[in-house]
Amino acid sequence: MSSHESELDEAISIEGNDKRGRRILRIVGKFFPARAAGEVMWYLEKRIFPQLEGRPFVVVYFHAYVNRGDNFPGVSSLRSIYETLPPSVRDGLQAVHFVHPGLHARLFFATFGRFLFSAGLYGKMRYVSRLEFLWEHMREKEIEIPEFVYDHDDELEHRPLMDYGLETDQHRHQDAPAMDSMHSLRCIS
Repeated sequence: MSSHESELDEAISIEGNDKRGRRILRIVGKFFPARAAGEVMWYLEKRIFPQLEGRPFVVVYFHAYVNRGDNFPGVSSLRSIYETLPPSVRDGLQAVHFVHPGLHARLFFATFGRFLFSAGLYGKMRYVSRLEFLWEHMREKEIEIPEFVYDHDDELEHRPLMDYGLETDQHRHQDAPAMDSMHSLRCIS
């Protein structure tokens, strides 16, 4: 297994089933290799799609600690990945649970999502602000949640203004220059 494959295993994996019995495709944004679109497509075609073809499934995408330059491929890349899905896989996609979306992501998708994505994909987006709401659709034992996602969820619970971009995440950026507290350090585009 190459180092890129092990990185992709960490970023993208098939987990158990949701409460309706559909397979779970877990994507951890923090580990997503934004600059390796070709390798991501190869990995999806060889390792992921064969497990999903002809079967209903849901995507659970964890957005905590995603940074534009490091691990967010951009909306156009996500759109092209979706559009290149084989019909046998695309037809099985039932929902996309977007965990910890943040204000920028919500505003972006509310404003431009209808134009950038097909109505089928846009209508399947579900924003999940806290893990407790994810458990309405998933069984906790069926999906592996990275520890940093639990930590981020806990921090959001105690500092709810972070959801709205009114408070920054000071703990992650202790050595960074001071910024106006009205701007969120989490980004989407």
